[in-house]
Amino acid sequence: MTSRTRWAEKRFRAFCSVTVVAALSLSTLIPAAAQEGASLIRDTEIEEILLKDSTPIFQAAGLDPKSVRILLVGSKDLQAFAAPGTMGIYTGLIRQSENPNQLRGVIAHEVGHLQAGHSFRSGDMMRAGLKPMILTMGLGVLAALAGAPDAGAVLLGNASYFGQLGALGYSREQEGRADQAGATLLEATGQSGRGLVEFFDNFRYQEVFDQSRRFAYFRSHPLSSERIETLRSRVERLPNYEQVDSPDDLAQHEIMKAKLEGFMNPQSALIKYKENDRSYPARYARAIAYYQMKEPDRALSQIDALLTEQPDNPYLWELKGQILFEFNRVHLAEEPQRRSVALKPDAPLLRINLGQTLIGQKEPAKVEEGVRELKRALLNDTDNAVTWRLLAQAYDQQGKDGDARLATAEQYFSMGAAQEARVFAMRARELLTKDTPEWRRATDIVLASRPSNQDLKDLAKEGATQSVFRR
Repeated sequence: MTSRTRWAEKRFRAFCSVTVVAALSLSTLIPAAAQEGASLIRDTEIEEILLKDSTPIFQAAGLDPKSVRILLVGSKDLQAFAAPGTMGIYTGLIRQSENPNQLRGVIAHEVGHLQAGHSFRSGDMMRAGLKPMILTMGLGVLAALAGAPDAGAVLLGNASYFGQLGALGYSREQEGRADQAGATLLEATGQSGRGLVEFFDNFRYQEVFDQSRRFAYFRSHPLSSERIETLRSRVERLPNYEQVDSPDDLAQHEIMKAKLEGFMNPQSALIKYKENDRSYPARYARAIAYYQMKEPDRALSQIDALLTEQPDNPYLWELKGQILFEFNRVHLAEEPQRRSVALKPDAPLLRINLGQTLIGQKEPAKVEEGVRELKRALLNDTDNAVTWRLLAQAYDQQGKDGDARLATAEQYFSMGAAQEARVFAMRARELLTKDTPEWRRATDIVLASRPSNQDLKDLAKEGATQSVFRR
């Protein structure tokens, strides 16, 4: 066994010793200087609400909503950004916005920057890449590499992406143009520009702070009273200025805020959403807060009460299953996870949760079904690194060593960790049957991951250097 193979085997065994734990943020594992407390999180419910908010604006700007990936960034900071194919929205922005119109105003403003090509002036941001940070598979769930800090460092090695956001600064002239473009986009969708003015007005005082004390959003997007009044003068004359948010939109916005409050600041959530508040967002927030404060029985009691009223809510079933799984009631978690998938079969994150629960039971039939669920999830979420990690874990349980190494190579490849992807792909090729689709895929990963001269020599001996990489 070569030293490179021994290294790969050691890394793989450490990698498969993972424990899925409850947490919202990756910030405990990412250097604070690079991340400023930010992490990329995934949640189907919130992503769908944000997509609903954004879709009319994307369409008005001539963008295909299906081609834009919405990223939810876990941070208390007010921030948003738009880049080709990507819209990033910080949880702090959602929590600070008072209504959907304000949030949509900021989204329209950022799309205005995108329309004008302003984001292209920061090549560093684009080169940093987004794939490496798409690691989590559910709000509050992440892969904790127990006893493997070296692997954890590799998983998060591309976290510098967030550090690049500071480089995306705009001039006052560009800001004014984005304001006007945003107002035009809102008007084209039949919405008022009032929310954007209100949002800026609420943070007018930012201009009197020095740079170190300002929210990052207003450091990169300079604010001024003149700019606000210019925007106000324009939107007040537009035909849709008096339009207001619908009751359904307001309710969805409150659900987002309550859910984030419960996960990110549970103690504050219990104060904000008092027990005598019987609204759905308040009870939802309290259930999540109890779960985050390690009181699973109180959380489950709250969720069961909500389910009696909304038995077809997939997100309540998802949350129930998530709590049961994370508090070591794996067998009990299966049924709620199945219900969530049955109610929303096209949501890959829900299917990943089910797959994780099935393989966590370690029964051969369950593990095999878990593999099928994870593969189905990958059809709609190809670059989800956690899915590949879980597949590697499942294949390892089944004794399918070649498939397990290939899944680990895919996981590293999806994160942009070329060296690790290449090493595991080379090991997979040694274990897989030659000329099978899996063997060819491993070869493609090697060729696409900056292979060493020795790798190319090894491939050439087998006549494999002509493999064509296909994703």
